Amino acid sequence: MKQNKHAMAGVRVLDAATFIAAPYAAAIMGEFGAEVIKIENPKGGDPWRRYGTDSGQPNQSLAWLTEARNKKSITLNLRAPEGAALFKRLVETADVVCENFRPGTLEKWGIGWTDLKAINSGLIMMRISGYGQTGPYKDRPGFARIAHAVGGLTYLSGIPGETPVTPGSTSLGDYMSGMYGAIGILMALRHRDATGEGQMVDMALYESVFRALDEIVPRYAKDGFVREPEGTGTVNACPHGHFPTGDGKFLSIACTTDKMFERLTQAMVRPDLWENFGDQQTRLAARVTVIDEVTQWTTSMSRDEVMAACVAAEVPSGPINSIADIFADPHFRARDDLLAVNVPTIGEVTVPGVYPKLSATPGSVDSLGPELGNANEEVYGGQLGLSADDMAALKDKGVI
Repeated sequence: MKQNKHAMAGVRVLDAATFIAAPYAAAIMGEFGAEVIKIENPKGGDPWRRYGTDSGQPNQSLAWLTEARNKKSITLNLRAPEGAALFKRLVETADVVCENFRPGTLEKWGIGWTDLKAINSGLIMMRISGYGQTGPYKDRPGFARIAHAVGGLTYLSGIPGETPVTPGSTSLGDYMSGMYGAIGILMALRHRDATGEGQMVDMALYESVFRALDEIVPRYAKDGFVREPEGTGTVNACPHGHFPTGDGKFLSIACTTDKMFERLTQAMVRPDLWENFGDQQTRLAARVTVIDEVTQWTTSMSRDEVMAACVAAEVPSGPINSIADIFADPHFRARDDLLAVNVPTIGEVTVPGVYPKLSATPGSVDSLGPELGNANEEVYGGQLGLSADDMAALKDKGVI
């Protein structure tokens, strides 16, 4: 039998979430062939539609076009009893529901986990919230910035003694949690294949951040050590940080092991540095001296020249790219990391590629964020069998 070119073909996902985390998990599923039905409030839809830069078309920001890729949009007021009833009908044939309301919200509307599981025992419900479905903070609102703070990442970010900075994108925790959510869905689908049983996937925004702190947890449990902000370096390796170059740019060098440092000293043509600081612990004790020596070297050349020397010596290094640098980088092009997709009424929009890359069943981007309610007729008329009069009446009531 010929294998379908998309790994998630045949899986139906109801994306009842807003903004980034849970919708991102649904988008990942859609990139690999799942049918993703985006459920939006009839009054304006997902607020993400209006977040960030305007594309030139109403309710279709560039952020929306990027992150609602490969989705169909239907309008549905889940708060209305008739809307909840329609949602339950959709759940009957769904494989996955993604949501990120505050815990208890869907239960108030009669469409919580217990309600939906009774309708479809094989359903997988992925729930992402600020603090998870349990615990004393579960009712608190949460966004990625708060997750970075609570999860311990913001404390580590920035220059020692100064105000902690944003660790990368303000939405980093959303994307991380969305990836964990997608992993949870895949594991739950695997379990359902074996048993026929669905389950709930519970993910807190702060937990994805907390999970990415390497040895900080066992170290504190062992001896009470509190890692402080480390600026551009790291407490465990040297030289391992960001370095200026002679043309006013920066690059990153990561000598995690003694072997990597030896290669760096060869690129620098400084055998004396290897003789004096060849052991990691010795380098850590003389961190200021080592970093100063490397900085003097990097600032003596342009970034391209430093990179060429590092590449020749196989030193782990990379330019600190702006988005303009990325667009000019041939490697990004070769890997299809920048996809140009045509959007009706807007034109060509460039978005990030699909990850991970699968050899047999690769993902794809077939469309960007849909217009609000573009699949109402297909879903309500085709899947649920509602007549044109039925849909008109529901629209008049504000249900769809």
